[in-house]
Amino acid sequence: MSLTEDQIERYSRHIILQQVGGKGQENILAGKVLIIGAGGLGSPVAMYLAAAGVGTIGIVDFDKVDLTNLQRQIIHFTKDLGREKVLSAKEKMEAINPDVKVITHQLWLSSANIKELIKDYDFIIDGTDNFPVKFLINDACVMEKKPFSHGGILRFQGQTFTHLPGQACYRCLFKEPPPKDAVPTCSQAGILGAVAGMLGTIQAAEALKFLVGAGELLTNRLLSFDALTMDYRSLKFKRNKNCPVCGDNPSINKLIDYEQAVCSL
Repeated sequence: MSLTEDQIERYSRHIILQQVGGKGQENILAGKVLIIGAGGLGSPVAMYLAAAGVGTIGIVDFDKVDLTNLQRQIIHFTKDLGREKVLSAKEKMEAINPDVKVITHQLWLSSANIKELIKDYDFIIDGTDNFPVKFLINDACVMEKKPFSHGGILRFQGQTFTHLPGQACYRCLFKEPPPKDAVPTCSQAGILGAVAGMLGTIQAAEALKFLVGAGELLTNRLLSFDALTMDYRSLKFKRNKNCPVCGDNPSINKLIDYEQAVCSL
């Protein structure tokens, strides 16, 4: 792939970075990233990856835009109320960068479709807001040897890490989804809108670093922050050899569709 004159100008601030350069931008343009969730996390991820020139971006969501989304899901506008989120997101992504091919997947993610969905992508972004799907994404990516970025937000807090094949996974930290009433959702407990942007931007940076091959990814490292105090913490952890999915003798060999345990506050 060779860059056109327009692309050299558009991506000039990338190209002058020693760690990126023309070759790195070419890698970005050839990259394929799947964003699962077109909500609070998926919105900034989608906009930054599209602006950066990621050549193929898939976006997965089954929902439609409602008024409560607009406080944080910045890819959707008031005029999009009632519209499918994936179509709303696609419109904005293509508007900011015609270089990008956006593939929409308007569906409910399940064990029956996730492996087929992720197979053609280089990097997966978990921008979901419920534990059953987070565990499903983790397990499918581990089984299919796909790198992915985990992200979770609630109230004023956020956490993220990046999984690469052979490195620690989500189940190394959390063996199974929490029981009912253990953890509320954002719709129950609330979320400061900007927190979604803070974490989603980190996830987008991880995807770009992966495509370029620059810097250190958040592998074997859980990054968490509290926006109230602006305290950031990085917790190192290792692959658990007894992990039921990525361990030496995995006990989970097929994907599981967990039920969402609703928390009654």
